[in-house]
Amino acid sequence: MIGYIKSHFEDSIATKTKIFHDEDLIEMIKKVALEVTRAYKSGKKTLLAGNGGSAADAQHIAGEFVSRFYFDRPGIPSIALTTDTSILTAIGNDYGYEKLFARQVQAQGVEGDIFIGISTSGNSANIVEALKVCKEKGIISVGLTGESGGKMNGMCDYCIKVPSDKTPRIQESHILIGHIICAIVEEELFGKGF
Repeated sequence: MIGYIKSHFEDSIATKTKIFHDEDLIEMIKKVALEVTRAYKSGKKTLLAGNGGSAADAQHIAGEFVSRFYFDRPGIPSIALTTDTSILTAIGNDYGYEKLFARQVQAQGVEGDIFIGISTSGNSANIVEALKVCKEKGIISVGLTGESGGKMNGMCDYCIKVPSDKTPRIQESHILIGHIICAIVEEELFGKGF
């Protein structure tokens, strides 16, 4: 059993090591962090969405923006589109599950906002539908996916593809990348900068 436990750590470390050595992926994370920073400096917000564990990640990242990350500072506007049960059940009932996030992006998003769609496969229908609305409304779209990017790969302004096809490794990396983006944004807006 000890070997089994250690194999999970080794696999997680190997995935993060691949990210660490992929200069293009690191540059993409930097670009997204600066894009989010620019949006916040322009008075815009982030909207985040995902399903299952990715919904939890969306809520986690929104919480870091709204509350705090490394230090006390004013809250930053961020909405996880996964949390309002009345909205979720109304849209699911009236329009279908695939419209769950598209309808909210249409209602809540404005040009220049940032939408962060999280899907390990890159094929979640409700994220794909939300990306279509982003394009129509001039909302900047960021995808957090697995290595193929799935359908989201060609639809996002920025697609951060974690180099793995294992859902747990992808999700672990998504939250690390989310934390890095939060840290950069917080530092750029309220810290000493880089």
